[in-house]
Amino acid sequence: MAISSSHQQNDSTDPRLISGQSRSTDAEVFENSLRPKTLEEYIGQTQLKENLKVFLQAAKKRGECLEHTLLYGPPGLGKTTMAAVIAHEMGGSFKITSAPAIEKQGDLAAILTNLKKGDVLFIDEIHRLRPNVEEILYSAMEDYALDIMIGKGPSARTMRINLPDFTLIGATTKFSHLSSPLRDRFGHIMRLDFYSDEEIEKIIQRSASILKYQIDPRASKKISSCSRRTPRIANRLLKRVRDFAEMELHSAEKMISVEITEKSLQALGIDHIGLDRTDITLIRTIIEKFNGGPVGLNTLSAATGEDAGTIEDVYEPFLIQLGMLDRKSRGRVATEHAYLHLGLEPVKKNAAKQTTLL
Repeated sequence: MAISSSHQQNDSTDPRLISGQSRSTDAEVFENSLRPKTLEEYIGQTQLKENLKVFLQAAKKRGECLEHTLLYGPPGLGKTTMAAVIAHEMGGSFKITSAPAIEKQGDLAAILTNLKKGDVLFIDEIHRLRPNVEEILYSAMEDYALDIMIGKGPSARTMRINLPDFTLIGATTKFSHLSSPLRDRFGHIMRLDFYSDEEIEKIIQRSASILKYQIDPRASKKISSCSRRTPRIANRLLKRVRDFAEMELHSAEKMISVEITEKSLQALGIDHIGLDRTDITLIRTIIEKFNGGPVGLNTLSAATGEDAGTIEDVYEPFLIQLGMLDRKSRGRVATEHAYLHLGLEPVKKNAAKQTTLL
């Protein structure tokens, strides 16, 4: 692999690093953040945390870094937060970048050569690494070394640069898109699952406390039921409800009531199970324009004006989980539950077909 020698120089202000702060500075960065900093503060993912405690304690006991770790699961479940928690628990610096930001081999080489012993390097969307960039990671992960080709032609020579022991944490929402050679080099592969309603309620109550607001338990339950069992959505909804409360309450009041919560969610176009305007539009379009389906993804995209990729990756999974949408070989179909949710009478297609035959 040919890498420009300019990338061999250390550069503490590497623009490809979203965050290359030390542990002490991390505390300042996350001071006003809703992110937990320790495993004890992290709510949910109980089994994953129990296993992680064992791995962390064993690594500390041996005086080693935690083995390279892959975190995967749907977006918004806390993969970045978990990586920051691991760095905090191990006492190392936490450095963040994303795969799309690493365009060349030299970009990754520059980041790796700036690492210190015990550092945690977090690469988000790691499934999007370019193949030629990914090759550098193989020796870095296995041998803690970089093999660099200097020069060209007959005078070219290979130089090996040793790297300090570090932990690579990769995050991906598309586990199947990872190549086998990269996936097999991770010592720990952990899946983050959706949270229970009770866990989301605890997250909302904790976040409200950080935001210096009291929240009615009924209000936190209401927000939890609309959060799609995802902390990122729960915190976003809480902040929007807080905005409405800020405008309605006196300056001395810091209480989010269930009445304010219901009014806020209604203004945001979110119903009691978390469906927003786009979700409703998708379901209604399938039912009213296509007689309940089946309808192809591109046709549905054209009919609603929503990007096909956004429908497939963002809206469709939740609607399928709720049992309102079904995937057939010929396209998407609205279920009986979707009809009932919109207050419509389900279409009995089989009966209609039999009547026609008769």
